[in-house]
Amino acid sequence: MSQQFDVAVIGAGAAGLMCAAEAGKRGKSVLLLDHAERLAEKIRISGGGRCNFTNLYAGPANFLSANPHFCKSALSRYTPQDFLALLRRHQVAWHEKHKGQLFCDDSAEDIIRMLKAECDAGDIQWRLGCKVEDVQRGREHYDILTSRGPMQARNVVVASGGLSIPKIGATDFAHRIARQFGLKVIEPRPALVPLTFDAPTWAPFVPLAGISLEVDIETGDKKNNTAFREDLLFTHRGLSGPAVLQISSFWQAGAPLRINLLPELDLGQELVDNKTSIKKNLANHISQYLPARLVDGLLAAHGFVGDVRIADMPDKRLRLLGEKLNRWELTPDGSEGYRKAEVTRGGVDTRELSQQSMMATKAPGLYFIGEAVDVTGWLGGYNFQWAWASGVAAARAL
Repeated sequence: MSQQFDVAVIGAGAAGLMCAAEAGKRGKSVLLLDHAERLAEKIRISGGGRCNFTNLYAGPANFLSANPHFCKSALSRYTPQDFLALLRRHQVAWHEKHKGQLFCDDSAEDIIRMLKAECDAGDIQWRLGCKVEDVQRGREHYDILTSRGPMQARNVVVASGGLSIPKIGATDFAHRIARQFGLKVIEPRPALVPLTFDAPTWAPFVPLAGISLEVDIETGDKKNNTAFREDLLFTHRGLSGPAVLQISSFWQAGAPLRINLLPELDLGQELVDNKTSIKKNLANHISQYLPARLVDGLLAAHGFVGDVRIADMPDKRLRLLGEKLNRWELTPDGSEGYRKAEVTRGGVDTRELSQQSMMATKAPGLYFIGEAVDVTGWLGGYNFQWAWASGVAAARAL
């Protein structure tokens, strides 16, 4: 005989845990299922193990979606301050690291323990290591076929995430369920992901792997231009670091990146203005602004000789070098894919969901929250804030 519940939450990650806890506290009988044996692995590994759990400045402008206004309702009803109040109640210590990014002082395990305690307070029923094989709608409830037998629930909340980081269990379950019930899915793709270049293009820069520096990075045309100032990291296959992870969510295949390696200096103008008084050679002079290994690599890659006297160089040549370093343009051939993507862009089309409740308009009682939905945050705690906010929105509507 099937076990019956008011709510079945599929996915025990950030959004699922928050939704289950909130629904349980409101007196609902809640079943929380996950095919993994451990809770919230993505929380556990995030932020270098300290979980960048929200951002003080999280707002609708920090999220991408084919339907950009959708996220406003949930975000306005559960804010970063609401989550901080929860942390204080559980005495979890935290600190601000950079640009509003908040991290645990000790460990991401503090967030997991807190959410589990909230679920336990709501008398949540757990089924970990339990695979959901099918979901079907009955007359008054949903039939859920699992590896541990059949379950029934009046409402089903899909919180199984996206395709990012398959080694910790990511699947396309949410997208399959959405399509099964006639909902559109915005084509998923990796986001917050390192970008790669074809081997011949990148060969001159392979020796620069490991170098990091703050840059301005942008992509898109004038109408849709997006720019960030963040740290860039050279890798053996391309570019990474916060700057590239941020821009990757906006980058379109075939489009170039434009990178200013010296955002506080117009290098060409500086070289021309001071060429007669500069005693150092070209490489030594530029090395006061950039790491010496990076300077040597960039000069060679762009066809410049490092040991030439600046005074002996034509102004046109100096301005060309400035252009190469202040507006370095290059086109990635792809990304590192879902295995290194922090999140999935795309997902269940939000035009199929109620922005108040996260419920599918075509399937009453079926909800989608968190990364399963076509709402993708910037790097820096925004995606966790969407998980908390969308989870709470669904729970309050159940």
